[in-house]
Amino acid sequence: MDWGTELWDQYDIIEKHTQSGLELMDKYVKFVRERTEIEQNYAKQLRNLSKKYNQKRSNKDEPECRLSSHQSFLNILNEMNDYAGQRELIAENLMINICIDLNKYLQEIKQERKTYLMEAKKAQQSLESTYKQLDNSKKRFEREWREAERAAQHAEKTDQDINATKADVEKAKQQAHMKAHIAEECKNDYAAQLQKYNKEQNQFYFNDMPLIFNKLQDLDERRARKLAQGYILFSDTEKHVMPIIGKCLEGITKAGSNVNEKNDSRIVIEQNKSGFERPGDLEFEDYSQGINRASSDSSLGTPKGPIDILGKNRSKNFWLFSRRSKFSSSTLTPFSTPPTPSPSNGSTSPKFGRDPLSYCLKEINKTVKPRISSFRTLRRSPTVTEDFGHLPPEQRRKRLQQKFEEICKELQKEVDQSEALGKMKDVYEKNPQMGDPASLAPQINQTSQNIERLRGEMSKYETWLAEAGGRGDALRYRAHSFNNNGAHDVYSPDGAHSDESTPDPSQAIYAEFDDDFDDEELAAPIGECTAMYNFPGISEGTISMQEGDVLAVVEEDKGDGWTRVRRNNGDEGYIPTSYVSITHKK
Repeated sequence: MDWGTELWDQYDIIEKHTQSGLELMDKYVKFVRERTEIEQNYAKQLRNLSKKYNQKRSNKDEPECRLSSHQSFLNILNEMNDYAGQRELIAENLMINICIDLNKYLQEIKQERKTYLMEAKKAQQSLESTYKQLDNSKKRFEREWREAERAAQHAEKTDQDINATKADVEKAKQQAHMKAHIAEECKNDYAAQLQKYNKEQNQFYFNDMPLIFNKLQDLDERRARKLAQGYILFSDTEKHVMPIIGKCLEGITKAGSNVNEKNDSRIVIEQNKSGFERPGDLEFEDYSQGINRASSDSSLGTPKGPIDILGKNRSKNFWLFSRRSKFSSSTLTPFSTPPTPSPSNGSTSPKFGRDPLSYCLKEINKTVKPRISSFRTLRRSPTVTEDFGHLPPEQRRKRLQQKFEEICKELQKEVDQSEALGKMKDVYEKNPQMGDPASLAPQINQTSQNIERLRGEMSKYETWLAEAGGRGDALRYRAHSFNNNGAHDVYSPDGAHSDESTPDPSQAIYAEFDDDFDDEELAAPIGECTAMYNFPGISEGTISMQEGDVLAVVEEDKGDGWTRVRRNNGDEGYIPTSYVSITHKK
């Protein structure tokens, strides 16, 4: 069924219906656009929320950052940020696939509908114009036919009049004949216009308008089909991101499952363990011996003040009081000297009254107990020192170990830079056209100064670390440097000097690499290497090589820039990793 056949006479209805369909599509586009704005605002609020509660993300040194509960919360914030990204993706796809696409299509079919309606209007105007011509020819025929009848009647009347002359009769007949001829022409014109109108009317109602109505029907159906696709896209757009949203929600669930309260407790212990021993029992100080002195030298006759009592605990690392709190001199004044008998009558000092023991215990309670009961008074900010002496032993050891490793890494970077500068200088010396070797002198000098400074700091922190009872993996660090001529000079893989100068105490830690070289069994090679540069190997623990030599790789580079190799004759030693091309065995 089509509109051209069934609705041939419902032009106004068809026009109104197609206009209503376009308005529906426009309304849906506006609806999706507002939904897009809601999604964008929702995503923005989610991102702001995640950012608000993720302020400490950049501060990785916070102690709580290592806790699984804290990490899980950060993971949840990250998942929410990803979730917000998916909401933004939904908004973007809705805008592109529905709003923009449907709006463009809407403008196209609006123009197409307008064209069809203009064609219909033009056909209707043409039919109306033909009808007007028909009506005019009809009225003219009617008018001329009446005048012809009147002329015929006048001629007949004149012919019967006996008073009329022959000329009058002839004139009347000629007039009637002329009018009849004009009426006949009008009749023929009317007939022709009628035939033309009927033909156009038949074309209009059976061909032109049905064709236009069918085109409008096709347009409306295409509009409805496109709108239906927009309805489906509205759902599919969100369905496509649901798997990712599901992963975000699964990530949040996993973050909750990853909370390990036992591990968090262990981390809190590791971060805050002081390393001190618990304070022992306070010894009873018998102040009565100050009155009744015993003759023995081992007697505890001299009464002691609180500072003396606490002094005994200093050997027990009673850190809470020895480092965090100090007693005022005014509090200690009553106990600074033992009571002495009066020279006149031998009685006790008025300060002690009749019961010196009660007085002493009362003073101890007034000074010591209030300070023990309140830990808040003990948590005062200590003076930060370079050796971290303000920290408890365990925390001090960890911080020294961390600082030592940082210095080792920084020193390795400087050493690598020194290597690169030395190689560049060698290249410039062999190929002057590539650059001036003297231009590298400032950088080489600066790098050498940095290396010496870092070695001094490393030695200093190594000493402090040894005092704190730590050793750590960073002590296996091996370094070497270049002098201003680009040659190796100071440190070999075992840490020994290449000259006969007095060795730095810090280099003793490197000697462990060569202690058992002679006693070890020959290890199986893990690959081979080809020398790209000459290496003198004058330092202890290294071996020399010439460009093109092929050596067996016994131990790969552990990150310190040195590789252990073996010659065919069994000689082993270290060479710079950057001087060779290594091929591992498969």
